[in-house]
Amino acid sequence: MCRFVIYKGTEPVQLSHLLTKPCHSIINQAFNSRLRVDRRNPINGDGFGVGWYDSVYDEELGSQPCIFTSVTPAWNNVNLTRLAEKIKSPLVFAHVRATTAGSLSLDNCHPFVHGQLMWMHNGGIAEFTRIKRRLQACLPDEIYNVPNGNTDSEWAFALFLSKLPDANVKSFTPAVLKQAMLDTIISLNGFARELDITEPSLMNFCVTDGETVVATRYISSKVDEAASLWFSSGTTFSEYAKGGHYKMSKADKRENIIMVASEPLTFEKADWMEIRTNNMIVVTPKMNLLQIPIIDEFYVPPSDPASLARTTSFAEGKGLLTPRRPL
Repeated sequence: MCRFVIYKGTEPVQLSHLLTKPCHSIINQAFNSRLRVDRRNPINGDGFGVGWYDSVYDEELGSQPCIFTSVTPAWNNVNLTRLAEKIKSPLVFAHVRATTAGSLSLDNCHPFVHGQLMWMHNGGIAEFTRIKRRLQACLPDEIYNVPNGNTDSEWAFALFLSKLPDANVKSFTPAVLKQAMLDTIISLNGFARELDITEPSLMNFCVTDGETVVATRYISSKVDEAASLWFSSGTTFSEYAKGGHYKMSKADKRENIIMVASEPLTFEKADWMEIRTNNMIVVTPKMNLLQIPIIDEFYVPPSDPASLARTTSFAEGKGLLTPRRPL
């Protein structure tokens, strides 16, 4: 089970407040998760990555994100700890990896980047070795050459790039990113259908251009739950007790901070809300958070009793679902 966390705020955050200081930070989850259900692969030790955008635009540096990745375990990388103490950013992607597809290499560590865009994935595309050639065949030449690694996640990113009107522009509207994400899922489901692949694919994707964030909690099944995904919002995210105990505070109705995570970063139950299976969230440049159903053949509306009967065994068996019990 991979894990990722996203931070978007009106003010930059010091990376250590996400990565190293909270007692249940994404790095601590990598080796000591209290909610882990996958005992076959009990650590996320197959590399990590963090990507961020500068707080202030510098013409010489440009507006593209900076990425730091390593194949070492995140909890044992002194350079990550040093950088986290000295970098602030208003938009951060972080990912810890447990290999499901692709070799252990820097090229396979998330986040993946192209121009202004960053991409992460938690899950797996079923029988990707069969789907891969069909996916590659539909890519234009300039996008086919983007992936450097061999993961299903990065090739899904390439497919997403091919759905954009122009993958090389410096900014995208929320509507454009949302539609490209939907079209990516439609295409992946189409490939599976053409090849008679019946095993569900777990597609928790997220993408950002530095202003908008789009994330999905999705599975190509009407009866199974998707990999877990949560969000939290408020005005401040801070340590309230020694030992790395953090909480999200809401001083007023403004959303100064929005966080999305595979597993909550705090044990404050009121801090986090679970995103429904087969839904997408869009965080706009103005910090509006929209939760949008992905309506296709695998969507079950909340009004249908079957939506409450989705089983957790498939995602749990792959270590991709946190159990529903008090945080």
